[in-house]
Amino acid sequence: MGFFGPHHQLAFIFGVLGSIVSFMVFLSPVKTFYTIYKKRTAEGYQSIPYMVALSSSMMLLYYGMLKTNANLIVGISCFGCAIEIIYLILYIVYAPKRDKVFTVKWIILFNLGGYCLIMVATNLFRERSKRVTVMGWVCAVNSVAVSASPLGIMFPNVLGFLLGTAQMVIYVIYKNANKGVEITEKMQKEDMEGSVGDINPCFPDHEQEIKEITIVIAEKPVESDEMKA
Repeated sequence: MGFFGPHHQLAFIFGVLGSIVSFMVFLSPVKTFYTIYKKRTAEGYQSIPYMVALSSSMMLLYYGMLKTNANLIVGISCFGCAIEIIYLILYIVYAPKRDKVFTVKWIILFNLGGYCLIMVATNLFRERSKRVTVMGWVCAVNSVAVSASPLGIMFPNVLGFLLGTAQMVIYVIYKNANKGVEITEKMQKEDMEGSVGDINPCFPDHEQEIKEITIVIAEKPVESDEMKA
């Protein structure tokens, strides 16, 4: 049966479908870079998704070279490496100086350095099958990273929204709690004032009695002087 067995047929069909999807994914940023070319500036755009995509294509290319009968993987990976390099060159040409330095630095560290490190690490395995398995897992992780890399751009805004919402909720909770405390304090103050008001009306009577006693004491010596006279 060979190539025409059910297993190989399914593998070939899914390989072709995967290559078509990957081809469309690689071409999806064309509109973005056409806009960058027309505006002559890449300000406001990020290079991270294209560096991650280049890394994924490089890993898949290495995986295809390790694996037998992987012409589809090698072909689409070569195309991916070429198109992502073109994107990054255009970005570096039109990006602000700070973004240019950032992109070049991370291409050297992440793409070239990481690729060489993985090649050295996988070659530590003597058996070819183990190298293929390890690179398969590395490629799977890279594929997930390619899909998730655009979240790196929007994540700060999402985080800011969540934190802002949390602050508003906390503010409302403590604002209502403070209102409750203020109302309680006000009620206690009114109760204290009411209690003092109940005692205060007695004070004038006591003051009048004290005045009368003082007058009587002051008048007695005058009466004794009159009697002597």
